[in-house]
Amino acid sequence: MSLTVLAGVALISGAAVPMSEVSGQDALPQTTSEPVASPVQSETPVTLPVPEFAPATAAAPPPAPPLDEISQSADEGIVVSGERSPAQDPMQSVNQASYDAVQAVDGAVIAPIAKQYEKAVPRPVRTGLRNFLVNLTEPIVALNFLLQLKPGKAAETLGRFAINSTIGIAGVMDVAKTKPFNLPYRRNGFAYTFGYYGIGNGPYMFLPLVGATTLRDVIGLSLDRFLMPFAVGGPLRHPAYVYGGFVVRSLDDRVENDELFKRIDEESNPYASYREFYLKTRQAEIDALKGKADFQQEGSITLPDTAPATPFAAQVSVTPTIVFISQPVIQPLPAGYKLPR
Repeated sequence: MSLTVLAGVALISGAAVPMSEVSGQDALPQTTSEPVASPVQSETPVTLPVPEFAPATAAAPPPAPPLDEISQSADEGIVVSGERSPAQDPMQSVNQASYDAVQAVDGAVIAPIAKQYEKAVPRPVRTGLRNFLVNLTEPIVALNFLLQLKPGKAAETLGRFAINSTIGIAGVMDVAKTKPFNLPYRRNGFAYTFGYYGIGNGPYMFLPLVGATTLRDVIGLSLDRFLMPFAVGGPLRHPAYVYGGFVVRSLDDRVENDELFKRIDEESNPYASYREFYLKTRQAEIDALKGKADFQQEGSITLPDTAPATPFAAQVSVTPTIVFISQPVIQPLPAGYKLPR
């Protein structure tokens, strides 16, 4: 999401089918005024109305659908469809234009900068910066676990915050997730709390300064960011943190999700695919809070296995198990699926 914010900032700155003709030669009985022994049939052909459909041919197997139009039953795990009801994405044309503009800026500006950031900053340093920023969100995570009546998870989260803020040197090292503590990071916030208590997504939106989101998530994220300085401390209001943290999160997200974005761009409808991945990920995380799935390490969620990976799926390093993390993920392709040419 934050990398989309960079792209938004850069953006602000800168066919009738022919009808088959079939004639039937049905012989119609024709009589005269004089009686005859037997009816005499006329040989004059009569043209009948032609229904509007193509001549029947041998039914060929339908082509494999693109990934963003694949649908599975509920007991097979996730459901993906390239089309959604207007209630889900009522501003689709506006969202599509926003998505295309942000992607254009990302390809021209953000992606090259992120590549230079990856080369210039060693991975351990990038990981430490990410851990530091994540650690600052822990009090908000704990607060929302309390609001969801999960005091045990809230206590674990506060324990993580205390351990990483001291032994982990202000959160630069995620010591809490290792032995003997075994306290993994679990993502949470006000948007999750809203969903936990049954508040729906609301309309889907793709905003230039926010990215993929919904009305519920925009309100929840705004509350998270408004309360975080009160929970952690005044320094979070300082411009150095506000702008510096924003840039670091954006570049780090862009680096870590580069392969994901490339794979989405290969879809027949990247916008629809990105929308589906986002919505399904968010729903799966909320389902985990309700006990319908299990939180795994780093707040990921594993759903039931689907069909085994096909050779093409193996080429893109997709496993049969669908794993949801804090960002959308690519799921296994169905058996027999071939990449559209």
